[in-house]
Amino acid sequence: MNGDVNGGANGDVNGVVHPDVTDVLVEACCDSLETAREAQAAGAHRIELCGPGDGGSTPSHGLMARCRVAVSLPIHVMIRPHTSGFVYTSDDLDVMCEDIEQARTLGMNGVVVGPLQEDGRVHREALERLVRAAYPLRVAFHRAFDRTPDAAAALRTLQQAGVDLILTSGHARTALEGAAALRQLRAQAGASPVILAGGSVRGDSVVPLVEASGVTEVHVRGTNPVFVRDVVAALAARAL
Repeated sequence: MNGDVNGGANGDVNGVVHPDVTDVLVEACCDSLETAREAQAAGAHRIELCGPGDGGSTPSHGLMARCRVAVSLPIHVMIRPHTSGFVYTSDDLDVMCEDIEQARTLGMNGVVVGPLQEDGRVHREALERLVRAAYPLRVAFHRAFDRTPDAAAALRTLQQAGVDLILTSGHARTALEGAAALRQLRAQAGASPVILAGGSVRGDSVVPLVEASGVTEVHVRGTNPVFVRDVVAALAARAL
């Protein structure tokens, strides 16, 4: 599987999309060289690389560089200058654009961002600046999406800004609980952006999640490689 291309053989039965789970892309969220290596060995198809802190932050130059050498998978890197929310000053945005340039120079395949306004809506101007800075890298919007007051309106804004992927639980506690909303978001999004389902995705929940929502990409906490291995194994077993 190409780890940076959304794939999936889909069939529509009684209005519900049932992808071929062998084509489900597994993204692993990793915070170290060790966990990135382990995620690749466990069968992940793409890495989201994060630095320390609640919800992750921009990883160091050294971590990006060493992961690019050690891991052959596509790597999307978190661009977040601090962990005190998702509202950014103009100085923060300057830092984020510099970090994006470093990510591009180091061979990263995409960036992960999520600027919000004080009221929780997507900060469109900030997002458009980050998307421009990232070109031609892929741009994902992280789970700040689940803090927006109106998911459908937020999705429209992200489409207009040129975002490629949205990491979301469907505004629910877990991706499985948000499966119906994820299916609606996927229908609204059409070909782009890709809806990347995340939120407590585990080996015992990934197949029901995929079947109920129709998503073709899932996000797993790769800081525990067991989670990645269990999700990959569950999808493979379902395909037998």
